[in-house]
Amino acid sequence: MNKSLELEFLADDRLAGFRLQRLEVYNWGTFDRRVWTLRMSGKNCLLTGDIGSGKSTLVDAVTTLLVPAQKVAYNKAAGADSRERSLRSYVLGYYKSERMDTLGSAKPVALRDCNAYSVILGVFHNSGYNKTITLAQVFWMKDPNTQPVRLYAACERDLSIATDFSGFGSEIQALRKRLRLSTVDLFDSFPPYGSWFRRRFGIDNEQALDLFHQTVSLKSVGNLTDFVRSSMLEPFDVGPRISALIGHFEDLNRAHEAVLKAKRQVEMLEPLADDCERFRELNQEVKNLRACRDALRPWFAFLKLDLLEKRLALLEEELKRHFAAIRELEEERKTRQAQERKLRLAIAENGGDRIENIALEILQKREELAHRRVKATRYEELTRRLGEPPATTGETFLKQQKDMEALRNTTEQEETRAQNDLNEVSVHFAGRRADYDQLKAEIAGLKARISNIDEKQVAMRRAICEALNLQEDEMPFAGELLQVLPEERDWEGAIERLLRNFGLSILVPDRHYARVANWVDKTHLRGILVYFRVRTEGRGKPASLHPDSLAHKIQIKTGSPFYDWIEREVAHRFDVACCLTQDQFRRESRAITRSGQIKAQGERHEKDDRHRLDDRRRYVLGWSNVEKIAALEKEARKEEAGLGDLAKRISELQKEQSVLKERLAVLAKLDEYSDFRDLDWQPLAVAISRLEDAKRELEAASDQLKILSVQLAALENDLKTTECQLDKRKDQRSKTEQRISAAQEMRQQAQSLYSQTPSTATALFHLLEKMREEAPNRQPLTVESCDQRERDMRDWMQGRIDAEEKKLSRLGEKMIKAMTEYKKEWPLETRDVDVHLDAGFEFRAMLDQLRADDLPRFEGRFKELLNENTIREVANFQSQLARERQTIKERIVQINTSLTQIDYNPGRYISLEAQMNLDADIRDFQTELRACTEGALSGSEDTQYSEAKFLQVKRIIERFRGREEYTDLDRRWTSKVTDVRNWFVFAASERWREDHTEHEHYADSGGKSGGQKEKLAYTVLAASLAYQFGLEWGAVRSRSFRFVVIDEAFGRGSDESAQYGLQLFEQLNLQLLIVTPLQKIHIIEPFVAGVGYVHSRDGRSSALRNLTIEEYRDEKQRMSS
Repeated sequence: MNKSLELEFLADDRLAGFRLQRLEVYNWGTFDRRVWTLRMSGKNCLLTGDIGSGKSTLVDAVTTLLVPAQKVAYNKAAGADSRERSLRSYVLGYYKSERMDTLGSAKPVALRDCNAYSVILGVFHNSGYNKTITLAQVFWMKDPNTQPVRLYAACERDLSIATDFSGFGSEIQALRKRLRLSTVDLFDSFPPYGSWFRRRFGIDNEQALDLFHQTVSLKSVGNLTDFVRSSMLEPFDVGPRISALIGHFEDLNRAHEAVLKAKRQVEMLEPLADDCERFRELNQEVKNLRACRDALRPWFAFLKLDLLEKRLALLEEELKRHFAAIRELEEERKTRQAQERKLRLAIAENGGDRIENIALEILQKREELAHRRVKATRYEELTRRLGEPPATTGETFLKQQKDMEALRNTTEQEETRAQNDLNEVSVHFAGRRADYDQLKAEIAGLKARISNIDEKQVAMRRAICEALNLQEDEMPFAGELLQVLPEERDWEGAIERLLRNFGLSILVPDRHYARVANWVDKTHLRGILVYFRVRTEGRGKPASLHPDSLAHKIQIKTGSPFYDWIEREVAHRFDVACCLTQDQFRRESRAITRSGQIKAQGERHEKDDRHRLDDRRRYVLGWSNVEKIAALEKEARKEEAGLGDLAKRISELQKEQSVLKERLAVLAKLDEYSDFRDLDWQPLAVAISRLEDAKRELEAASDQLKILSVQLAALENDLKTTECQLDKRKDQRSKTEQRISAAQEMRQQAQSLYSQTPSTATALFHLLEKMREEAPNRQPLTVESCDQRERDMRDWMQGRIDAEEKKLSRLGEKMIKAMTEYKKEWPLETRDVDVHLDAGFEFRAMLDQLRADDLPRFEGRFKELLNENTIREVANFQSQLARERQTIKERIVQINTSLTQIDYNPGRYISLEAQMNLDADIRDFQTELRACTEGALSGSEDTQYSEAKFLQVKRIIERFRGREEYTDLDRRWTSKVTDVRNWFVFAASERWREDHTEHEHYADSGGKSGGQKEKLAYTVLAASLAYQFGLEWGAVRSRSFRFVVIDEAFGRGSDESAQYGLQLFEQLNLQLLIVTPLQKIHIIEPFVAGVGYVHSRDGRSSALRNLTIEEYRDEKQRMSS
């Protein structure tokens, strides 16, 4: 043995501690029908055999005895899928799979049925204390479709399957009873069973058995940190702490939500309360405005009453002045009337009556003269408009009346004739104009396309295509695909007449036929539509055509998908002979002449000459319409000229009719003059001249009369002036009286209105006075303007009321919306509150309640829970994590104590170094956790501080609880940051024993060769086992557990590292069950005392042989010789 690896154990401590004496299995996996025993006698043993022979089956039996079921991974060392082996497969003895023909899948084949039972049993012995511990488990199938049921048994003496676990048939209760009577402890679950044997094996924690389980499948320490965390450090059960934190946070969160709820309610209620107050103020203002508006009439009555009193005083003074003036004028008039009578008497005495009578007669005749002259002038104008001179005598007037009557009759006849001619020409013009418009439309349509088909037919096809979302070129007219050969133009008219109906037919592809037929059937077309269903396979082509067949004179458009169909149809329908002579025409059964006479089967003849044969306007064949357009344009020009002539004729007739109507109007006016004397003004002019001469002669005969006449004229003028002044004064007096009467009436009305005014209205007069100063149109008030000013001010006030009411309405809508939103947000708190403008005080009361009581109470409760419960719990949680961190540091010190006793290399040992993990998640978590408790216990009352602390805690708790959509991520994060083992990363330092200086540093086995990594793994594993199993160095009597299973680990690495590991475990005085294939036995052989050889006898079941190392060597020697 290498002296560098000596640990100075005493020579007699080789069997110290609890060691496996033997392992027994019955009906376990492929170990079938009998008890199979692996005998170790507390010493190292090699378990070997071919691949698949059953080695791992025995290892899994040991694992099942010592490891909780939820942690067992069967056949783990062999790298098998966890689904390949299970407790059920071991109890039933699955050994192969068979294909299921019906399902196409495989099913396992078992060695045993569900009535069998299985037993595994291990006997451990401690020589130092002479203690024996037997552990056993019994399995059976209670339900064929579920996992087996098990019974755990433990006893502090040596038991065996054959003696203690057999002979009970299938009655497990009988076995239970028998075992209890023999002082065997029975358990129905692993935890009490595990606690029982851990206590007796001196194993302080479950992690030691986890390390035992991991050792079974030890490969290498690929990552030193992960190995130390999982194998050497006990996990801290942080779940209850996190649950408590979450529980406290739930209470805190509810309190926080209550605060937020109260604040949100206050935020929603404050503007609503302000709006309610503003609404009240606005409403009161509107009420005041309405009251002032209603008080306008009595107020203006009051103002008008004052103005009327002043006006009446002025009018009374004015009326007195009028009465005085009238008395003076009436005295003056009497005086002048007396003087007038004296002058008239004097004039009469001097011949003045004769002159006066003549003057009166002249005045009368002058009026009659003017009347006759007006009529004579009008009569002259009318006769001259008819081209006749006016009548100058009675006889000529009568003759002229007869002539006018004759002229009227003639004119009426001519006007009737002109009207008839105009009607006839207008109707003809309208008809030809409609034809012309239709012709122009047809030309425009033809120019927009290349075919000769009528616009009406094209429009019908367009309607179908638009309705069915088809292209028009998918459904052509037959005529668009047919054309008369150029050399056969002599026959074009006859061919067009025969093929016209066929040419106007639409060709519908078979794929569109159903939709087209359906649309046509349910649509009123307002015209005739013919269409053909064009199938892919049509009728066959006739055997032969007539030598003179019309089909030879027709060209079909190439490239058309309808070419074949049209060719067959033309040949079938229009195989008629084109006859140049009547003899041939009479001989043929189907024939046509160049003039368009058609002979059909059945001796039917037809010739349709309703239209000219060469009328290209009716042509429908051809894929070019240039000639048809030219023909139609020529026809259009001809029609245009004809329409011009008709328009000219209409204009002439309209002018003639206008002249005749004017003449009739003049003749009608001449009927007003029936007596020539009404027109004869010359005799009156002569009589007036004679009377004026007589008057001048009388006036010239007397100078005294002239003087008297002059005096009378002057007096009459003065009298007239006086009477005018008197009338004016009386009129003024009357008007003044009327104004007084009106003013008195208005005063009475105003007084009546003012006297009925209530005191509430009169109290508003001072407000109205102020408003009048604010109102527009502040001109001085008068009686006449009172009503208008009242209306103006009423309108102005109404405008203000309307504006305020709009504000009120908008504010009310805003309040209703706010109340509705508040009720919707908080239905429970507002279940007894209505959404109504009158309910504002209730919302105000709720706001006052929140401000005065609810919000302070909720905030107090929130701060109390935050500081007293949650933050303290977070602080406790932080303290616990800190303690765990310190515990880990202490444990690393203890493990290093074990490592110092192992020579890693001559003169050097390994020391583990624990460094703080720089992982961002962990550092952020530690920072956030510290931030939650910093200053928290000082009891700050600052609201912002409390909210900040809450949000800090909330961020952590939400991740503990798992956020929606991030549940898995948060679960992994929580497991990572709360496991204090993850706070450290571990490295290994190789140091000199002499001065403890570092020789080499290993971080996560990085940069090392495979052998070096395996060596480090064995060293760390040995120290871990020494620590976890509580090995007592050099003790002869030890209560520690010394048994370890290593499945194939030494078979994977290098020979040197495997030898180092075996020597190291030997120095630690551990009992090894080494499982390895046959090819690696030469390395293990020096370190074992016995060999368990497993082999499969028939491919179904396994067998086990126990050999001492000497027997194995002898047999190996015999086989090789």
